[in-house]
Amino acid sequence: SICLLAMMVSICTAHMVPAQHIPNPKAADPEAPISEFVRRILHDQSGDLWLGTNGDGVIRFDGDRLEHFSLTEGFGGVAVRGIVEDNQGNVWFGTSGGLTKYNGKFFTNYTEADGLVDRDVWSLVFDSEGTLWIGTIQGVSRFDGQKFTPFDLPETESDPLRGVSSARIVHSIMEDSAGKMWFGTNGGAFIYDGESLANLSVKDGLSHNAVNSILEDRSGNFWFATHHAGVCRWDGKTFTHVGLEQGVEGIEAWSLYEDRAGKVWFPVEGFGVYSYDGQVFANYAKPQGLASHAIQCIYEDRDGQMWLGGWMGLFRFEGDGVVRVLNGGPWP
Repeated sequence: SICLLAMMVSICTAHMVPAQHIPNPKAADPEAPISEFVRRILHDQSGDLWLGTNGDGVIRFDGDRLEHFSLTEGFGGVAVRGIVEDNQGNVWFGTSGGLTKYNGKFFTNYTEADGLVDRDVWSLVFDSEGTLWIGTIQGVSRFDGQKFTPFDLPETESDPLRGVSSARIVHSIMEDSAGKMWFGTNGGAFIYDGESLANLSVKDGLSHNAVNSILEDRSGNFWFATHHAGVCRWDGKTFTHVGLEQGVEGIEAWSLYEDRAGKVWFPVEGFGVYSYDGQVFANYAKPQGLASHAIQCIYEDRDGQMWLGGWMGLFRFEGDGVVRVLNGGPWP
């Protein structure tokens, strides 16, 4: 295992900005896409659906209308790579411009000036104790609501095949059922048990070291979506690679999601979306109505509706097919 290095703590001094509701011309045309690229989705406790985009900030659908929030409206960044909600109903966003908190009226934006290790945020998760873990292009910060504490991970290698990369980028963070924290990096998966770090990589059987997403399913298996070698599953002893033998095509897998029924979902660049019910992998692509070949996120809302986000915007499941949702709908 790799020992952790003690690092200094910074007290945050961020200021709140009133959320401005300014009419957005992009929402005026009902036949236009919600955004060119939707990369994160969250349905909050109050029933609002949040859509994190790749250049339009965040969009909120309250069941009646769409509202856009970007820099002009006091939001912290234009690209949103993480959305989570805390126990008090505050919604937090990891963006290209830092960490943003929304309390229903105000945005509070945090950057390096407040102690964040870097403002270019790529992953976000609350652990079971309420600590917010923030993965950035330059490593990890922990936030307890008052101060940021840097969390040291080993330097890996920058990926020259990606548009944005670094030796310390953290693509995903997950807490498992035992309380261990998992980090998806360019050096495989790092696991923190509260005292020390362990690493899973290609030397252990991982399909590739560039890990975009990690998921523990309800059976205790760990799934890894990699950027250059598809998806693999680990039962704690053996890695199983998911590929053509299982009917799964492609190599660039962006995310993993388990729905309430226990199905595991993942998108693969160029080949749509796959689901696994424990026995069979099913595919959703153009024949099922999925127009986009570049889906990045899959999400089940509080009402059981399944959503897809990626290039060409927002999609949702309807029956056995997929429909595209534009500014004017169709909404469920």
